[in-house]
Amino acid sequence: MSGSHDNRTIMTQPSFSFEFFPPKTAEGAEKLRATRQQLFPLGPKFVSVTFGAGGSTQQGTLDTVVEIQREGVEAAPHLSCVGSTRDNIREILQTYRQHGIRHIVALRGDLPSGMGEIGEFRYASELVEFIRAETGEWFHIEVAAYPEYHPQAKSPRLDLEHFAHKVKAGANAAITQYFFNADAYFRFVDDASRLGVDVPIVPGIMPITNYSQMMRFSEMCGAEVPRWIAKRLEGFGDDRDSIRAFGLDVVTALCERLLAQGVPGLHFYTLNAASATKAMWQRLGL
Repeated sequence: MSGSHDNRTIMTQPSFSFEFFPPKTAEGAEKLRATRQQLFPLGPKFVSVTFGAGGSTQQGTLDTVVEIQREGVEAAPHLSCVGSTRDNIREILQTYRQHGIRHIVALRGDLPSGMGEIGEFRYASELVEFIRAETGEWFHIEVAAYPEYHPQAKSPRLDLEHFAHKVKAGANAAITQYFFNADAYFRFVDDASRLGVDVPIVPGIMPITNYSQMMRFSEMCGAEVPRWIAKRLEGFGDDRDSIRAFGLDVVTALCERLLAQGVPGLHFYTLNAASATKAMWQRLGL
């Protein structure tokens, strides 16, 4: 995509990316391969692969990322530092370098339940600094952003300052938690820019296909589901088709508004399924 490597150009083409999670079973791995066969022809700039709490899926993340790179698409593993040591993270970084991985999503991550130890890294900013100190400019580093603020943030102001600090530690770009309120995103971007953040902040987009699952996710990650959306979804009961159709309308309209106002790209949380993301893509004429 023209200009996609130079985020300093005035108006670059938006770039699009997808997120997958590492499959836990052989059947899951087959499903993800089928999903990729449907989504990769759309030409994503990269895809990211998540990482379980406390490194529980570290091998799965690596295997998935290596397989995706072999398919000719740039893959960015998530790297979570909570509960980790410097030696452990150094080893993971070396493994990714050996496999030619040049892109990474650096996160603090959540403490797995029952794990009291936070490890040698307290914040994602420390992880970003460590990656830069260890590997120089080898990795393109993405970090997370929370337009509706991190669920554990002490205050919106502190959360923004943490975000700015994390970017200045050496991040190239940020991907947001999903949201359904575009104003929250634009306000966050403006506030961050006042603190000197000048990297692309790409909106994370969550397709709506399952009401109870989405409400559960949103509760955990602090994403607000506007009352009118929640009530409409609730009203459909078990009618999966109506939920999907309404979800497609709502999220496509959100994407249209974001693109019309010049966002640097969209990052789709696919949940390892192709149909909702593909349907939005077609509606948006991407």
